[in-house]
Amino acid sequence: MPFPNISPEIFSISLFGMEFALRWYALAYIVGILIGWRIVVATVKRAELWPNDTAPITPRQIEDLLSWVIIGVIAGGRLGYVIFYKPAFYIANPADIIRIWDGGMSFHGGMLGVILAGWLYCRKYDLRPLQVGDAMALGVPVGLFLGRIANFINAELWGRPTDLPWGVVFPGYAAQDCGQLVGLCARHPSQLYEALMEGLILGAVMLYLAYRRGALKHPGTLIGVFLMGYGTARFIVEFFRQPDAQFISEGNPLGLVLHLAGYGFTMGQLLSLPMIALGLYLVIRARRT
Repeated sequence: MPFPNISPEIFSISLFGMEFALRWYALAYIVGILIGWRIVVATVKRAELWPNDTAPITPRQIEDLLSWVIIGVIAGGRLGYVIFYKPAFYIANPADIIRIWDGGMSFHGGMLGVILAGWLYCRKYDLRPLQVGDAMALGVPVGLFLGRIANFINAELWGRPTDLPWGVVFPGYAAQDCGQLVGLCARHPSQLYEALMEGLILGAVMLYLAYRRGALKHPGTLIGVFLMGYGTARFIVEFFRQPDAQFISEGNPLGLVLHLAGYGFTMGQLLSLPMIALGLYLVIRARRT
């Protein structure tokens, strides 16, 4: 399939000799945060969904928490990328750590940043962290869905070469460098796989559990479901996603960071395993309370 003719920029304007552009990726972040915020607000307004028919946080407090979350996403996502994916480069070039406009964000790092921000907020205002975390978790899948769609529009984070009918011919030399002698190289649209599993399916499951199965009555359940769901989805997609270039070598074409005799884990899979384990623990713990 040919790559759709969609520009990464929605529009651009020139002001004082400088170009300012609104990109789909930035819009995905903005819209994802806003929709996620509204989902959380709507949920805490339904007192009957929570233990003792009492929501753990007010809509006004959610607005305050949103600022903390945004800082956690940006700082955690950037530091996660620096530490997990290119530590040697940034040790040699520490000034480049702040250059987030050049790209380079890690979801796992951003998640840790959000967890830390949420925990600090709950500690400051004496809130119940697990219940607040359940509320926050409900708003995340929509952002993941929109972010992965934006990745596809940007023609980035594409998958491994494939001959399947839905393989996409992404533009650019890197995407077309598949080792083929003639013709075009089609790749898995792994961004869309992630949008489907991490966004639509996971989000639908979590909303169903919250609104139909009483999951919010058991603190920690939705955090656990999210961690297990995202970790499992990411682990699966890593089999189809092109690994980061810094992990690929002549003897390691699959970009495995931990391997033996050709079998092992990519960085994404390695970071997802503790998520799955922690999520399973939280779900089991929640069901016993």
